[in-house]
Amino acid sequence: MSSSLMKQKQKLDEYRNAPKHMDEFKRLDGAHILVFPFPAQGHMLPLLDLTHRLAKNGLTITIVVTPKNLPILNPLLSSFSNIQPLVFTFPPHPSLPEGVENVRDIGNHGNLPIINSLAKLQDPIIHWFNSHSNPPVAIISDFFLGWTHHLANKLRIPRIGFFSSGAFLTSTLDYVCNHMSLIRSRSQELITFHDLPNSPTFPWEHLPSIARFYKESDPEWELVLDGLIVNASSWGCVVNTFDALESPYMEYLTKITGHGRVFAVGPVSLLPDPDPTKSGIGFGCDVLSWLDDKPDGSVVYVCFGSQKFLTTEQMEALEIGLEESGIRYVWVVKPEQCGPVGTGSGRGIVIKGWAPQVSILSHPAVGGFLSHCGWNSVLEAIVAGVMILAWPMEADQYVNAKLLVEDHGAAVRVCEGNDTIPDATELARIIAESMSGEKSDKKIKAEELKYKAIQAVKDGGTSSMDLDRFISELCNIGPKMNVAGAISVLEISN
Repeated sequence: MSSSLMKQKQKLDEYRNAPKHMDEFKRLDGAHILVFPFPAQGHMLPLLDLTHRLAKNGLTITIVVTPKNLPILNPLLSSFSNIQPLVFTFPPHPSLPEGVENVRDIGNHGNLPIINSLAKLQDPIIHWFNSHSNPPVAIISDFFLGWTHHLANKLRIPRIGFFSSGAFLTSTLDYVCNHMSLIRSRSQELITFHDLPNSPTFPWEHLPSIARFYKESDPEWELVLDGLIVNASSWGCVVNTFDALESPYMEYLTKITGHGRVFAVGPVSLLPDPDPTKSGIGFGCDVLSWLDDKPDGSVVYVCFGSQKFLTTEQMEALEIGLEESGIRYVWVVKPEQCGPVGTGSGRGIVIKGWAPQVSILSHPAVGGFLSHCGWNSVLEAIVAGVMILAWPMEADQYVNAKLLVEDHGAAVRVCEGNDTIPDATELARIIAESMSGEKSDKKIKAEELKYKAIQAVKDGGTSSMDLDRFISELCNIGPKMNVAGAISVLEISN
């Protein structure tokens, strides 16, 4: 077992074996909350991290889920008797292949039909709610499921929107959705958001995807747009970020919501998690052992998330760039990915399939992360104190890259665009310059963000206090129920 793996296992064992204080089990008569995640990895896992913390504070949780996503809940269900699933058959959609219930199985173009399919669960949820002896007093749902705002109104309970993305993206998305006609009329221009902090400017193609794909009068797009707009009208908003990273944008969200129930509770990945599959403990031993004898900060980690497939041309350019840079690397590719994935000089290794990203980023040998800048990857890099080499491609990634590069100076752009083929020589130069020699300003900034993230979640930190404030608000919403009254699994067919 590698030394880094042993250290991580020791930390996990210490957590598991530590004496449990009474405050870990406080509020055992906590309110009953309905949690509704959106079935995509980048959305679902952060909300489940938050759910973990709510359950530790004694709230009773019911999680809406469909059958193929139920296994994702297993770590929570095995750890907490006050968490139970509410299982609905996934409503079919003509644009979804049979059996698809998660975005990972179809890619980001599946967001639209999956959102609309899940909206068909409104009546079954109302029926379940009305027949329950102790129904939930609030709904916490993903920001892609804004239609649950109307559901909550029908049930006469508060809805809290959970934003798995950052506050900058949330602010930008709200502005785009509320000014859709104006934004779409300026598709050939650079667009400046004067109302947002720092008046950020974006080219059209870097805006949130809905600006380009929305179809006026299309019922499915109208449902999505309406849901994104009413997010700001929710009783509360919880964002997976921390004050030192995005305080101006959190202040903006507080202003547009018109109330103080806006909570920055991130990075939620820093919450205690005894599930070893998440950090990679017990998995990926070979790559961690390979990293053990490499100098500190000498390896660049390359991964573009769970959804992105690179073209053959992109793969070729990336391989040449990595090899010509002279920098050691760990490159994660999908098993079905086409294109060359050789290791040439032997300075790098290629992992086909899943990799223990958190453990890799946390390894002292890793000094850079060539990333698409999905928000989960951004936060994992921040928590590890690793500089990002940014190649944003779609969705929120341009906004996230802008935050890191321009607002914080903790990243460097290496490429942009979903279909862009980078110049291999230029890519090699940027990687080499960013990773070589003394610590650059960007590496130092990345380490500073790590410190601020850790401070935020400590007792008395900004995220810790916001989380306590949020839990207190939930506990004061309505009637309490005893944990012993947690409901059993329900199988409901539409």
